[in-house]
Amino acid sequence: MVLGHGHRKSMGSARSSMDGTETDEDETVVSSEQGNVLTHIISQLRPGAELSRVTLPTFILEPRSMLERITNFMAHPDTLLPLPTIDDPVQRFVAVTKFYLSGWHIKPAGVKKPLNPILGETFTGYWDYADGTRGYYISEQTSHHPPKSSYFFLAPEHHIRIDGTLKPRSKFLGNSVGSFMEGIAVMRFQNRNERYFITQPNMYARGILFGKMKYELGDHAVVRCPETGLEVDIEFKVKGWVGGSYNAIGGFIKETKSGKNLFELSGYWNGEMYVKDLATGKKELLFDATHAKPHIPKARPLEEQAPRESQKLWDATNRAIKKSDHRGATDAKTAIEEEQRREAAERGEGHVWQPKLFKAAPPGDEENLDWIIAAHVDSQAPPEKQIEQVLAIAPVLPGQHHATFAAEKALPSQQGKELPPQDRPQASGANDLIDFGQNDGTSATPSQPTKTAQPSGAPPGLQAPLVPSTSNKVYRSDSLDGNEEAFVDAES
Repeated sequence: MVLGHGHRKSMGSARSSMDGTETDEDETVVSSEQGNVLTHIISQLRPGAELSRVTLPTFILEPRSMLERITNFMAHPDTLLPLPTIDDPVQRFVAVTKFYLSGWHIKPAGVKKPLNPILGETFTGYWDYADGTRGYYISEQTSHHPPKSSYFFLAPEHHIRIDGTLKPRSKFLGNSVGSFMEGIAVMRFQNRNERYFITQPNMYARGILFGKMKYELGDHAVVRCPETGLEVDIEFKVKGWVGGSYNAIGGFIKETKSGKNLFELSGYWNGEMYVKDLATGKKELLFDATHAKPHIPKARPLEEQAPRESQKLWDATNRAIKKSDHRGATDAKTAIEEEQRREAAERGEGHVWQPKLFKAAPPGDEENLDWIIAAHVDSQAPPEKQIEQVLAIAPVLPGQHHATFAAEKALPSQQGKELPPQDRPQASGANDLIDFGQNDGTSATPSQPTKTAQPSGAPPGLQAPLVPSTSNKVYRSDSLDGNEEAFVDAES
């Protein structure tokens, strides 16, 4: 759950990359100058091609990393924290569905894409809850090609644990860009020994070449609990050419074994959502996103963060994006990505990357997580002990120190230094502002993304992309500054 419709306000002392803008718009109106830049950049792409190296202006970038954006999933504690206390398993599952749907409205105005985390990048944060307890979040980019963002959340006093790995895969679809959100999350209620397997809808940016840029969620998502035998199949409906409306949802909560529908869902993921009891015919409001206020996680001050922690790593880029400084954002982002390419070259072909905070998921029905937190957190221990175990994994709270993080060396760009000329890569993507396809592989022969097994009862696979085509490098003169840049189709 990483994207949605925007309603934001600053949350006191929380250190967050998001601004305090509140808006009801999920469209981006492209100026004539921006439109010219956008059109000439994308003109060499072919429908169906994996997006590999694309330079776009800053109006399309969100000033925070994907690792931080994942926290939208946990941004409504009022829908999350009470879940393990609900005794009736059916009502508990309805409440889980409400929690799942509550975070999709969260995003900045317009069509925005978060920054692609670099390999080994981390983000940690925490929530202070109204009852005096806390939630703790730890994440790491465990793979860069294919991209995998792994995360861990724990609210020990409330018996809630979430493990997840997000594996986005992007495609250019003509006048749209599709982000296909592979990967799963597993939410546990540790006092009930229950697990909820969670998938995500896909995301589309419409109007890339002409018209207004519009953000949509599309296709199906599933939440399934094997212990209670319940699941929900939610369709995020895209607007058709002739009829339909934007942001609509529909779906059913059902018994997995019998297939019997128990509840029907309807409404809009950025507005009012309803649930109807099919046994009684009673329909009631499930969640109203119109006035919902997300609870944004806090993070340690920048001066306490290690060089590869998200907010510290992308600080210069984020500041430039917020000022609409296209050239400054490009330069800052390019410096980080060049350093990452150099590190990949130094590691050499065939090197197997080992994440710092996560380990391979064990075989079984949770192996599609790919990575889980590399520490034992005892669910049977008192909350104080669990908190101690979590804080030993990585620094989360202000004033914390951790030997592994303290040993991280600042990147040359963070020291105000440039890469030596011999270390500068010759790849045409060196000036990329946005890399939709995660072109910075960890080796010369990057692995292919693993296909996530569909949960039981899930609808058939995603819509088939168009057949990609190939092309050679295209050199174009920038319409703003006249500089020549090279563009490469993902398949070339």
